[in-house]
Amino acid sequence: MEMLNMKLRSLCIFRELLQDSVITALLRYLEKPTIYGYSVFVSFLYEANGGNLGEHIKEICTSSSNVYVRTVGRKENVPKYMQEALAEELHILQETAELTKEQLTKLLSYKGFLPDFTTTKLRLAEIYLHRVKNIGKFGYGIYAKNRMFGVDEEHTIIPVHNPDPILLSDLFDYERERQIVIDNTEALLAGKPAANILLTGDAGTGKSSTVKAVANTMWNEGLRLIEIRKDQLHAIPKVLDQLSENPLKFILFIDDLSFLKDDDSFNALKAVLEGSVTAKSDNVVIYATSNRRHIIKETFSDREGDDVHRNDTMQELVSLSERFGIHVTFSKPNKETYLHIVHHLAEERGISVENGELDMLAERFALERGGRSARLAKQFVDGLAAR
Repeated sequence: MEMLNMKLRSLCIFRELLQDSVITALLRYLEKPTIYGYSVFVSFLYEANGGNLGEHIKEICTSSSNVYVRTVGRKENVPKYMQEALAEELHILQETAELTKEQLTKLLSYKGFLPDFTTTKLRLAEIYLHRVKNIGKFGYGIYAKNRMFGVDEEHTIIPVHNPDPILLSDLFDYERERQIVIDNTEALLAGKPAANILLTGDAGTGKSSTVKAVANTMWNEGLRLIEIRKDQLHAIPKVLDQLSENPLKFILFIDDLSFLKDDDSFNALKAVLEGSVTAKSDNVVIYATSNRRHIIKETFSDREGDDVHRNDTMQELVSLSERFGIHVTFSKPNKETYLHIVHHLAEERGISVENGELDMLAERFALERGGRSARLAKQFVDGLAAR
């Protein structure tokens, strides 16, 4: 055990793992075995994943954002000495993952009860090297186990721990519109030229759901989604800098986009879409949704003002939407489409209502709320299921 303690403290590539609460507690116990120290170690392991040491070691290894995996991610050659260090450190971590209660408690003279834990037998080196070989799908660091992200006040990318789980299979109708988004995203994942997309249309037609569903459905292929609020548009260049050497593919998602005429964020996004040096990135696309075709909120006075170059002004107002390579419109569903969505959702939820009555109730629900939409169809069916 003393030798394992020294081996763990010699970690170089996986040095960050020594900051992990479980590993830290283990090192303290190995250095000075006490009943208290052992129980602290097991307590942290229980908190981490319920008490499986092997799975915890695998998790922190595959999520490590170390120099080796970053070098591979940049498609640079890894020096031989670094490869040798990696192989040795994986061996040390394998030995750590195989520890048992019996091995650890032999260091104590205490014969009373002590909490147990389990471990999973695994080939750590094989697992790790497989993930590194397929780094474009698995990623590393926070991107290894999270699929959706946000941006904090310091413009740092942070994971969303409870993302919307919606999948493409959960959506009905609008197949043509969704297929455009799917095809463009598949091109991005394949390393082919992909365009920024503007999704416009009436509220509740499934614009945001489409983007999130695409991200959820394709995340195993190496796709991640980062949502950026309108007030964070100035942060996009910094976000792109953080992603520029990442082997994964990313959607920067801006939901419900609209600007006032003199909004400073307008020029910030326009510069990004124009592809300035700081904004250019082959592994990132921007998908934005808006309920407005031209994004800029304008009045009749804007159109009829005394501006000598009124036409130039109007061109400026629509120029942002034109900088998206693809524009997809989600129109408000007609009665047939709305009822089609209702029937699909009702069947999926196992709701048995005669078709005529279901249609009548669904139409009444829509009329009471001022119109039809996919969102209203879901709300209606959820209400039926609740009853």
